[in-house]
Amino acid sequence: QEQLVESGGGLVQPGGSLRLSCAASGIIFSNYVMGWYRQAPGKLRELVAILTRSSITNYGDSVKGRFTISRDNAKNTVYLQMNSLKPEDTAIYYCNARNSLSEYWGQGTQVTVSS
Repeated sequence: QEQLVESGGGLVQPGGSLRLSCAASGIIFSNYVMGWYRQAPGKLRELVAILTRSSITNYGDSVKGRFTISRDNAKNTVYLQMNSLKPEDTAIYYCNARNSLSEYWGQGTQVTVSS
């Protein structure tokens, strides 16, 4: 059964850092574009970062220069390193895996940036 499980969320002060992880199972991980999206209360889900099979990255404008996406195909895991966090980064962060045939979402992990 295909599954994406996020971890690493939590409460952090402004300016702090967190690293999110997303472990995939039941899929051929290396065949998928992996991404992170987020949704804040009352807002639409938005792109945070994606990483293609050929290591091309794309970031949302609001996180460029602060967040870094990476993947470890041997561990079937994608990461999101988040630095210089701001209160406006507060959201539920979702892991996504997609290719031309299928798409999967994780259940989400809460990130709260507050003093």
